[in-house]
Amino acid sequence: MKSVLLAIGKTDDPYLARAVDDYLTRASRFAPLELRIIPDIRSRASLTHEQQREREGQELLRQLQPGDHVVLLDEGGKEYTSADFAQWLQQKMSTLPRRLVFIIGGPYGFSPAVYDAAHARLSLSRMTFSHQMVRLIFVEQYYRALSILGNLPYHHA
Repeated sequence: MKSVLLAIGKTDDPYLARAVDDYLTRASRFAPLELRIIPDIRSRASLTHEQQREREGQELLRQLQPGDHVVLLDEGGKEYTSADFAQWLQQKMSTLPRRLVFIIGGPYGFSPAVYDAAHARLSLSRMTFSHQMVRLIFVEQYYRALSILGNLPYHHA
């Protein structure tokens, strides 16, 4: 099974981009996570927040394939401890026939169509983070889950 992380817009901050790349490299030894960046919408300054969500949603939905299991990283989603997320991830990796696709939306969230396409919603915290910070937090937790499953010393429970 393949895992993919879809995100809107590039990471502007070089230290965040380096950290994301570091955790993606670490994870690649166990269960690679492919990061796909959806370019920012052009002329977004002239769009309402709803219009921007709709356009971003269309781009995100174009990236999906039949059979994908779609998980939105959303503040209203289910929260897990790191150990519980590891167990959830292991269950998905062992039962899903196709791709496990995690999606980070843009600054105004997801369109209704993206919510409709989702199979699950996952919250990283009840706090709000920039969508660029969410990338780093998620890829670190993805790697942490893999380290838990592999009994590596990275996670000190």
